[in-house]
Amino acid sequence: MSEVRVSLESGAGLERRLRVQIPAERIEREFEARIRDAGRSADLRGFRRGKAPDRLIRSRFGDRIRQEVLQDVVQSSFSEAIVQEKLRPAGGPAIEAGPLQDGQDYSFTAVFEVYPDFTVGGLERLSVQKPDVPVLETDVDNMLERLRQQRCRWNETQRPAAAGDRLTIDFEGRLDGEPLEGARAEQLEVVIGSGRMLPDFETALIGMTPGASKSFPVRFPNDYHEEKLRDATVVFEASASIVAEPELPDLDDRFARECGAASGDISELRRLIRESLEREVASRVHAEVRRQIMEHLLAENPVELPMVLVREEAADLQSEAARRLGAGGGEGSPPLDAYFGVAERRVRLGLIMGALIREHGLKVEQVMVDNRLDELCRHYDRPDEVRTLYRQNPRLMSGIENSVMEEQAMTWLVERAQVTPKGVTLAELLAR
Repeated sequence: MSEVRVSLESGAGLERRLRVQIPAERIEREFEARIRDAGRSADLRGFRRGKAPDRLIRSRFGDRIRQEVLQDVVQSSFSEAIVQEKLRPAGGPAIEAGPLQDGQDYSFTAVFEVYPDFTVGGLERLSVQKPDVPVLETDVDNMLERLRQQRCRWNETQRPAAAGDRLTIDFEGRLDGEPLEGARAEQLEVVIGSGRMLPDFETALIGMTPGASKSFPVRFPNDYHEEKLRDATVVFEASASIVAEPELPDLDDRFARECGAASGDISELRRLIRESLEREVASRVHAEVRRQIMEHLLAENPVELPMVLVREEAADLQSEAARRLGAGGGEGSPPLDAYFGVAERRVRLGLIMGALIREHGLKVEQVMVDNRLDELCRHYDRPDEVRTLYRQNPRLMSGIENSVMEEQAMTWLVERAQVTPKGVTLAELLAR
């Protein structure tokens, strides 16, 4: 039986205040044991190792040892207390320390949040509209044309620019006669009809020749992202230095080989394109089914969240954004609270999936873990060495196991959902 005495109070939301009282005898026993250990190993000037007087050991090391004992006893007694009270802390506690007096019991208060206690609901109402997306010959044709566009050669011409041509231009925009910030560029390449610029801007470039200049108005849409430009008319001055017309490659054996068909046969290239599109469809369909299931679980389970987990997740998102920007310590990325919305969603989904796995006794399948590890390692030059490194790192293996477990849980949910096929074109699916 634990020596500690515990009282528990509930604070706001998931906050708990745990007051723990530790008997003075426990602290003194541990203190005396460590003083003896220190005496046996102390090497003080003027005394043989381990022969210094007890009084000197206590004088020299007593305060430090007592502080160490107190820290360790607080940690161990907190662990005993949460087991005794059947609590699941969501994060480390904030310790409110009481006074330490010789011969007196020691008390402290631990303040922390606990995981919410709930049962996953809404599974009996789980329904999914699964996209049914055939890959048609026209889809393969469109991808072939896209591959041609990607390998387009641009040939300079002196004729007036037409739709589909690429112009190299300098331009500056003025609003109410004043230069507009951000509406100026030099040697910008614009393909007429590509949609990179506003439609009125691109249309106005038609007919320009190399060396020509032109002034034209552009009306900005009423939903433009910059508020001051909504429904505004900006006058642009543009000059063209180069007009280039596209030259698309022929669908021949050279083109087929450049696109990955080793035989140079266009029919093989079409087969490879179809297989690639089918893999993309399978991946997008899987993601869409997963999205619908997650949205259903979120709607059916408005779980109260430990804010300590939300803050940790938001901090991770902020650090990730900073890394992408090449900054450190969150510099250059939005403030922490800007990530709270996404963090709350991730934490809630994690809690729901964790509860689902526990409630239904789902266990990770080792074969799937091994397959996932093989998939990760096969892209390296020395896959066996990488596999060994993973297996020797518990944190990395835990990440793989958690990922596999989540996929297993998703499969379990799909098997129990009412799944209705929904006809969708490939273009509609890819636009999502």
